[in-house]
Amino acid sequence: MRLKDKVIIVTGSTTGIGRAIAERCVAEGAKVLVHGRDKANGEALVAKLGSAAVLHLDDLSDPSCPARLVAAAISAFGRIDSVVNNAAIVSRSELKTATVEDFDYTMAVNVRAPLFLIQAAFPQLKANHGTVLNIGSINGHSGEATFLHYATSKGALQTLSRNLANTHGTDLVRFTHFNVGWVLTDNELAKQIAQGLPEDWADHVPPLYAPSGKLIMFEAIAAAAVFWLSDESKPITGTVMELEQFSVYGRNPVKTKD
Repeated sequence: MRLKDKVIIVTGSTTGIGRAIAERCVAEGAKVLVHGRDKANGEALVAKLGSAAVLHLDDLSDPSCPARLVAAAISAFGRIDSVVNNAAIVSRSELKTATVEDFDYTMAVNVRAPLFLIQAAFPQLKANHGTVLNIGSINGHSGEATFLHYATSKGALQTLSRNLANTHGTDLVRFTHFNVGWVLTDNELAKQIAQGLPEDWADHVPPLYAPSGKLIMFEAIAAAAVFWLSDESKPITGTVMELEQFSVYGRNPVKTKD
């Protein structure tokens, strides 16, 4: 039990990567506040996880949401040891289509909410020598053409992670940031089909995008999360990890012939 009796808030945990992290944390002995907006999926997950999990439905774009999340976790479990900022808006935008409304909404969920959730939880995190795991994206390095707002938000989240790690190391609160590559979630599978790819597209991903021939599974991200949320990784803080199938820096992709 690598996370025995630790209390962890995982945002965006009714589906995808967040759900996998919540499930793995409970399997490792933690108690988890499951957060999201999908009531049916959230209730099903909490029923599966039993007494080690409670569900809190809330909208992270609401500035008062972080305080409610912290209050819910303390009410349910009496303490907070870790926060996983996983929830994100993956908006499609580029310079010619960018709007103030979409930019503000994306930044509110992807950057503002993580910052103020950490702030709200910080007294507990400091008292318990806790950890924060921020789930970013390799798009945070520059991003694709149609990910302008999303990439900008993930770049900001990476800087937030490093800033807080540098500032609060002496508080014994540790910060880790994952820059995640292309992960095969149910949402991603459906999204690509809706955009015109065949139903079996995930079985035929070009090596340019997935050298292994398959996308990353969310269970792999959850497995990595356990180490950084556990005491095994003490006293390390400020780590930014690229969870991708190829080297992000200095990459020279081998393109397949037509």
